[in-house]
Amino acid sequence: MSPLAIFLLFLIHSSLAANTNIYNVQNYGAKSDGKTDSSKAFLSAWAAACASNTPATINVPSGKYLIHNAYFNGQTCKSKAITIHIDGTLLAPSDYNVIGNDENWIKFEKVNGVSIYGGTFDGQGAALWDCKNSNKNCPDGTTALAFYNSNNIIMSGVTVQNSQKFQILVDGCHNVKLQGMKVLAQGNSPNTDGIHVKLSSGVSIMKSQIGTGDDCISIGPGTSNLWIEGIACGPGHGISIGSLGWKQQELGVQNVTVKTVTFSGTTNGVRVKTWARPSSGFVRNILFQHIVMVNVKNPILIDQNYCPNHESCPHQGSGIKISDVTYQDIRGTSATKIAVKLDCSITNPCSGIILEDLNLSYQNQQTEASCVNARGRVSGLQKPNNCLLKN
Repeated sequence: MSPLAIFLLFLIHSSLAANTNIYNVQNYGAKSDGKTDSSKAFLSAWAAACASNTPATINVPSGKYLIHNAYFNGQTCKSKAITIHIDGTLLAPSDYNVIGNDENWIKFEKVNGVSIYGGTFDGQGAALWDCKNSNKNCPDGTTALAFYNSNNIIMSGVTVQNSQKFQILVDGCHNVKLQGMKVLAQGNSPNTDGIHVKLSSGVSIMKSQIGTGDDCISIGPGTSNLWIEGIACGPGHGISIGSLGWKQQELGVQNVTVKTVTFSGTTNGVRVKTWARPSSGFVRNILFQHIVMVNVKNPILIDQNYCPNHESCPHQGSGIKISDVTYQDIRGTSATKIAVKLDCSITNPCSGIILEDLNLSYQNQQTEASCVNARGRVSGLQKPNNCLLKN
């Protein structure tokens, strides 16, 4: 490299450094001993970055930082680009009673242009899981990391693990990119959905490893333009649209792509789940493509008669209208004989269902399919091949 090029790079780097304010949480009193509550220090660093008129960076050095809870509000922020670089681990209190009745542990609300790189968020929820699994009187549990009503969010190379309840929540957000994530909890941990998206648009979840005691990714009402690609899911309940239709007036789910995903030992693969109740909601324009199943109990499932314990919904048809759902190039092994189950609403039959290039086996034998109230077409290599769809 020529001396002139080196000099120009130096000037560019110097200019960027001069225009970026850097805030180290340790300078605000954070202790990396895993014992001292550093909540106030993190909030003070946030307040300083938020007040900056230029792009700001918050640095979290290596070590363990105990955070009782933290609420990062961006409504009054001057900076429109705050980067959080985490080399350490943020720990929730090990005593679940401290935050077990709070809605969230780490919460971002009304932020714009926040990027989080690296680090680990550890919810330390194992004790609460044990309490729930023992049917004792326990707190409901808190979501580890939540974003509300926020725009232009990036999370890359971040680990979120052992949350008491949901690991990550994206609610009312636009233009969110999650990539290179690790989202982990034990397979017997109750209600620990990996990533839950609702009332949001323009969200992408890519190249991530997710294993939990509930859905790897769950998709709630009001979600549109969601892209999921390159996911390893397991253990867990698969990737689910729903449950939907609990409310009579409910926003729909549309324009969702799920591709290049491997499910390993999960309860479900790709699932759409709706309550058997009247509702104005819908599911449409969905693509499940290039999926590998490894010993999955329900590889392909539409369940529109969801009614646990037969309470609040028996003998009713789901009002959710499901249309234009494509299952393409889905291969691998099922843990049950019935690999495809489309149990659609008796009052709103599914339409526009496409099954194309399916090859699913059970103990080296061809699997079976069950299709009720479903209309569409079958094409390409089809195993199972006895799912009768009518246009």
